[in-house]
Amino acid sequence: MRIPVHIATAFGLEGLVADELRELALEPFTVSNGRIDLVTDWTGLARLHVHLRMAERIWIPLASFKAKDFDTLFDGTRAIPWENWLSRDARMHVEGKSLRSKLSSVPACQAIVKKALIEAMRRSHRLERFPENGARHRILVSLVDDTATISLDATGDGLHKRGYRPLTGPAPLRETLAAAMVTLSRWEPDRILLDPCCGSGTLLVEAAWMAQNRAPGLSRSFDAEAWPMGDRQAWDQVRQAARAAIRHDVEFRGMYGQDRDGAILVQAREHLRLAGLEGVVHVQRLPFEEWRTKRLYGVILANPPYGERIGDEAEIESLYRRFGQVLVENPSWSAFILTSNPRLEEWMGRRSDRKRKLFNANLRTDLHQFFGPLPPSRRDSAPDDEFDHLPARIPQEET
Repeated sequence: MRIPVHIATAFGLEGLVADELRELALEPFTVSNGRIDLVTDWTGLARLHVHLRMAERIWIPLASFKAKDFDTLFDGTRAIPWENWLSRDARMHVEGKSLRSKLSSVPACQAIVKKALIEAMRRSHRLERFPENGARHRILVSLVDDTATISLDATGDGLHKRGYRPLTGPAPLRETLAAAMVTLSRWEPDRILLDPCCGSGTLLVEAAWMAQNRAPGLSRSFDAEAWPMGDRQAWDQVRQAARAAIRHDVEFRGMYGQDRDGAILVQAREHLRLAGLEGVVHVQRLPFEEWRTKRLYGVILANPPYGERIGDEAEIESLYRRFGQVLVENPSWSAFILTSNPRLEEWMGRRSDRKRKLFNANLRTDLHQFFGPLPPSRRDSAPDDEFDHLPARIPQEET
């Protein structure tokens, strides 16, 4: 069965998701703002869900038609062969959005679509009432410029939810954006990686999983795999192949996280445990101002506080100035810093080598990239015990 697929991405990540598709040999596809479209099969749909690190959600568009009034919206929805997608016990939930369209009342459009699909289901299944106690089917009616698109959500909970982060701190970084930051940083496991504001540990987990070639969707389920009309064997085979591809023998030069907040580090350690990274990633309570190292060619990857609350500015300025000082003290290191604060470069005292616009959920941010030299042999010469401010074992009292 050929399945049309719409992959939703955060703005700015379309090219990176396209690279992922090429690595998965899922071509051809077309790229536009915030989306990538392709046609695949059940195996391809499973591979997309299990393997994509930087996409947000996967939709299956069922129909697209002009709809300037409720009658045409009803007729267009009813004409869809719903029996090919929904079983008689399907749990149906309709969501909607409208932009620059005459049908501007989203609740009214949702009601019309639900009424039309129930009528179509009655016709095909010859039932008056539906129990709606089976697999979940989220249906989206999207109206843009008077064109209605009816789609099925194949994903369920967003792709950024990997299954290792049940706990979240303030201003959490999306896992999909964290994976993009790692990709753009040029980091590889034979270089030191430091997150000096690690919070609940998302950047570190995403980096380690990427190095281990661990598919991000292995620890969770998706709505489409429970659909009766789908191919459950395809999902099983895709997961089996993904588990076999994990690299358990990766040698990490060192992955370290630190934060001044001991309470958030409790969450980080729990997330590392759930992600299977105990003993691989090490975190400790330590202000960035106190960090020193003699090791070379490391990478700093950070999503520091942005300073959006009143009274934060002095503290944020001090932190951002510290980033600049660290790069002066360690000229062989690279840094990749995500922030929405426009004064980062001013306070660091240097311009970023490159700046990339990215979105953390709906918040516009910039990834400031400061490129140090690549290691001549991708190994530095400092002995392992010289990273003395980042111990391998974390004292329990720090929690």
